[in-house]
Amino acid sequence: MLNEYLPNKMLKAELLKRDWFLQNLQKDESWKGSKIIVPFKGAQASSLSVGSLTAANDIAEDDYVRGSIDDYVEVYGSMLFNYRDLVDHDGKIPEATFLKILPDTVDDFVEYFKNMTSCLLIDGASFATATGDGQVGGTITVNRIERFEIGQKLVLDDNNSSAGTYYVIAVNINTSTVTLSATRGGAAADISAYTVAQGAVFYVPGAESGSFVSLKSALLSAANGGSSTIHGVTKTAWPFLQAVNVLGSSVTAANLLDSIFSAYVQIQQKARGGKCNTVAMSLQNLGVIMQLIQTEKGPFHIAPNQTKVSEYGCTEIMIGSPAGMMLKLVGIQEQANSEIYFLDMKSMTFRTKQFFKRIKSPDGLEFYTQRASTGYSYIVDHALYGELEVTKPGNNGVLHSI
Repeated sequence: MLNEYLPNKMLKAELLKRDWFLQNLQKDESWKGSKIIVPFKGAQASSLSVGSLTAANDIAEDDYVRGSIDDYVEVYGSMLFNYRDLVDHDGKIPEATFLKILPDTVDDFVEYFKNMTSCLLIDGASFATATGDGQVGGTITVNRIERFEIGQKLVLDDNNSSAGTYYVIAVNINTSTVTLSATRGGAAADISAYTVAQGAVFYVPGAESGSFVSLKSALLSAANGGSSTIHGVTKTAWPFLQAVNVLGSSVTAANLLDSIFSAYVQIQQKARGGKCNTVAMSLQNLGVIMQLIQTEKGPFHIAPNQTKVSEYGCTEIMIGSPAGMMLKLVGIQEQANSEIYFLDMKSMTFRTKQFFKRIKSPDGLEFYTQRASTGYSYIVDHALYGELEVTKPGNNGVLHSI
């Protein structure tokens, strides 16, 4: 297109920022990749006695535990530009064009990279779930259609089939349906082996073998869908490592707000410390709450001038209960409907090596050139090296199975 007269600016979808969690995490960008020791106090000295001293051989001591993060998770994002797409009508590649080709394309890709990373940090390795069985004609309905792009490479897996690598060849926003091919640019594939009954899910390639520590894996117990360990230590061995899990299977639209404050009371009673008054939920759940506030006119109230619509695709409101408790409810794009997290944001840190960065060659080039019979092309790579460190899991809670 650059070889033709372009009076109009390139049309594109403005990417909504879907990285509230990533943006609001504490960050340490100085980690070089060596093992990080995560020490914690597993047990508190607790010997009390009325009327006499505790026997010397019967004193319960403080107990200290050594967890660790062995290495960072490596995530890469790559773009390819073709020479014929870069040259202008004079047959040259303008210096201002490369890396800013079709304005801000690289920046758009990095934003997409951040959005998907934030999804992985909240919901875990899979970024979407099938809501309908796969079809012979390559179609399958999904719960998060906004996370699929034409040409996207992904891994589809379920509990009784081998993981398969596919490419997205069609996306229907209104029916939440994607069509998959076994090859890039190929015909629709038969994906009927993947079913809802067997828990079909979608992964970024490589994530099916392991990804970041996520809120879901860190805060949910193994019985509720989380991990059995955190930073190499078994959660059930120490109360400090256990976030308070509150069953939400009885939650309905009508009682959602009551359920949140009820869960908060339970979490505050059992939590090991901290303030978990940031309540992260899906936009759909927040929408239910806002509707309740408007229609029920009940005892809960939104604090004046405390509603905030953020550029990060989220809405924040401060809401109070009749008992005077104030919670910050955050509705965010990247979160699932089935969990609501009660977070102490000071209890976790994203350890990283320079955060998101463009890979440079030793001589300073930000692109890699390759030659084929069809011409030259240029590859631009981005990388993220990091891991989520949850230093105080017991300060947090989760209302699950909603």
